[in-house]
Amino acid sequence: MSVVKSDIVGWLLDHLAYINQSYRCCHHIPPDTQCRRYVFKAEYFDIGKPHIADSEIGSQEPGSGDSRLRGRKCKRKSREPNQGELEAQEYHEKVSQAIRNGTRKLIEQSIEVGELGTDTRVPAGEDCTKKQITPVIANSMLIELCSMAKQMVQEQHQPVQVISDEAESVDDLNLLAHLTENGSDCARIVTLMGQRYLLPPRSSFLLSDISCMEPLLGYKKYDLITLDPPWENKSVKRSRGYSYLFPWQIQQIPVPALSAPGCLVVTWVTNRQRHLRFVKDELYPSWSIEVVAEWHWVKVTRHGEFVVPLDSTHKKPYEILVLGRYKGSSERQNGEPITKTVTVPDCKLLVSVPCVLHSHKPPLGEVLKGLTRPHPKCLELFARNLQPGWTSWGNEVLRFQHLDYFQEHDTMEGGSSCCISQTSTI
Repeated sequence: MSVVKSDIVGWLLDHLAYINQSYRCCHHIPPDTQCRRYVFKAEYFDIGKPHIADSEIGSQEPGSGDSRLRGRKCKRKSREPNQGELEAQEYHEKVSQAIRNGTRKLIEQSIEVGELGTDTRVPAGEDCTKKQITPVIANSMLIELCSMAKQMVQEQHQPVQVISDEAESVDDLNLLAHLTENGSDCARIVTLMGQRYLLPPRSSFLLSDISCMEPLLGYKKYDLITLDPPWENKSVKRSRGYSYLFPWQIQQIPVPALSAPGCLVVTWVTNRQRHLRFVKDELYPSWSIEVVAEWHWVKVTRHGEFVVPLDSTHKKPYEILVLGRYKGSSERQNGEPITKTVTVPDCKLLVSVPCVLHSHKPPLGEVLKGLTRPHPKCLELFARNLQPGWTSWGNEVLRFQHLDYFQEHDTMEGGSSCCISQTSTI
């Protein structure tokens, strides 16, 4: 369960608990005499206090704030805000009060600190965000491999390679630009270029860039599609380790060809208003998607404070999700059972302790339950991790599945009965 609290204003989520629930089904080591279980390292979700710019001072609503943060100032040259900043401030003024009040309400309903997301072993109040976290060196390798794959001749109509419960070895799998499915009820470990990755049960993925998406087409039609595009901005242009796409490139993603009638499409958007306008006014209409709602993900510490002040001029403690419904063509919908029109609620909040790893977004399946047909087929585009029951695509789709992000939880002998299927698609 990723939902800790549910209210009319939204949900309080525990991202770490969701990940670890996915690996209750164990990885077996042939010849099936030993069973290993893994959990995601808790320090990646261990944000004990706000990370705040030295020049910023302010109340840390919805909690009482941290007096240690006050009194820090540095002079910065004043300048007139540009048009983008003015638009962002206007948008913030429109949504900030609802975000402040809704977050406070969800936090106050969470009586125990553990409900804010994690059974952390770091003492309360310690600044976990400044701890040295060892980076996983293999992260950049995935993007490079996908870039190299463009130069290789790919077989047409490749069959899906399936890892079954009976498969003892997965060493000979070709994971690059090849649709792969873990059909097992257990987590499995695969190897790519000497690096080991943990696959959750009943998950499938395609590791490729935007030029090699063909294997996805014809595999399934999806009832729920989420996207977290690598938006272009100044900071990512300065970063050599982050690739981005221009809006016209994002528009080329074949979402209509992947969508079942009535498909719910959810796009993560940064706080730049030009990106929000592009999704609403250009991207969704070009995909025959009708905008139905706008939600916000609010990032808080383990103690319920915003990770940065809500009214910070530098960064905001929230991100935007734009929800839309795929309309398709009338001919395509004839004779197909589609979801009856379900009203998607507007202005909902998702509140959680964020992962310190870049772009590791919280799971959406549970909060979207009831907005799609029963037992929906789900797809995540631009994914950086895998989920049980979902198909995931991206050039970093295995990024946060690297075994270095996990630790072994326990070891059991003769674990023949430990793998009970607990997988659900949403």
